Amino acid sequence: MSGLNGVSLADTTPQPWRNGGGTTRELLAWPEAQDWRVRVSVARIARDGPFSAYPGVHRGFAVLQGAGVVLQWTDHRLALTADSEPHHFDGGQAPDCRLLDGPTEDLNLMLRGASGPGGLLRVRANVPWVCRGPWRGVFATSACQLHVGSPDAGHLHDVPAGTLAWADNADGEPWTLRTDRPLRAWWLCLAEGLPT
Repeated sequence: MSGLNGVSLADTTPQPWRNGGGTTRELLAWPEAQDWRVRVSVARIARDGPFSAYPGVHRGFAVLQGAGVVLQWTDHRLALTADSEPHHFDGGQAPDCRLLDGPTEDLNLMLRGASGPGGLLRVRANVPWVCRGPWRGVFATSACQLHVGSPDAGHLHDVPAGTLAWADNADGEPWTLRTDRPLRAWWLCLAEGLPT
């Protein structure tokens, strides 16, 4: 993947949770594993239970597969399915999680030390997206092509299914996912504000 970094879900090892409620496959901890600002992972939630608390971390969460979950905070609850928009919340306020109908697979974005919230955003195929920040990525569940640059220039990169493609020097260039098939993919961004 020339010009981009890429990591495949198939190449990561599931790590069991200490509470036995699921597993996590970490795709990226950037810039360093022990001192990260961005963490991207895919979790398999196998049973009901509380999320872990991450004070000072902004979290983005999206259901990839399965019937979905209900997240319960002290003052509100939220049902999320594979058709829902990603949800963002304060990682220090960890919700309880209840499965709607069996295990789910979920995309998680954690941001620490950002000057703004950054975010996780569902991709609209063939529509350019810009994120002005030090790091950005895209995760797609099916194979597609990522065009980096203006519509009449730039470079085209193949993105295999289940791959996180990312860059830390994109300099605000437009990114566009190109496909003529149904697409399930998400933009990820560490920025000075929500992605546009």
